[in-house]
Amino acid sequence: MDLTGTTTLITGASGVIGQGIALRFAEAGSAVAVHYHHAEASALDLVERVEAAGGSAAAFTADLTDDSECRRLVAAAAAWTGRLNTLINNAGVQPVEPLPGMSAESWRAVLDANLTSAFSCTQAAAEVMNGGSVVHIASIEAAQPAPGHAHYSSAKAALVVHARAAALEYGPRGIRVNTVSPGLIDRPGLGEAWPEGVRRWEQAAPLGRLGTPADVANACLFLASPLAAWITGHNLTVDGGVSTHPTW
Repeated sequence: MDLTGTTTLITGASGVIGQGIALRFAEAGSAVAVHYHHAEASALDLVERVEAAGGSAAAFTADLTDDSECRRLVAAAAAWTGRLNTLINNAGVQPVEPLPGMSAESWRAVLDANLTSAFSCTQAAAEVMNGGSVVHIASIEAAQPAPGHAHYSSAKAALVVHARAAALEYGPRGIRVNTVSPGLIDRPGLGEAWPEGVRRWEQAAPLGRLGTPADVANACLFLASPLAAWITGHNLTVDGGVSTHPTW
């Protein structure tokens, strides 16, 4: 998949999944605009890694809970190379908080970070894109929530429907909008911090392992590529088959 000559903006690119997506798109030849909020050191390190491998990258900071910041970010990323071809709405938060007693403030904070940020960035990107692809990173929790994740799961479910609505309304402009819903993605220290959860996942998943950032990145790359030119409004589940496992 050759994306040479394109520009991709990845929100939340300083995180584990975001880094994987950025590296994969850079490998495919796209210039990657690396968004971060607080983790400047991680973002700059990612830019260095991309450039060391012969790719093109630049870091941009923004608070995506602020609509004006989302618009400023998109404008800056497009101005960097003179184009914006792909937007990956990856930024988000995943706190654990029981629904009984959850404050409206906590609820709104998670929806703003995971859902409203994607709404604002997509709306801004559509104004500067000449066709192209938008991919939201949702979750298998959009269909099957976990305890303590009512706000997170609700936001991810809304992302899936937002992508379908955006696909409907932006399709006439040549803009495709899809979601990728990952399962449990491995990260440094996860096995030590949650050994029982990792064990249960590996037993339930037909492919017998956790996902990797590269698994998510490859799904995003496919949806952004010409191979998916007639795919829009679709939710691509990337979970090693765990969703097929009976829950009874």
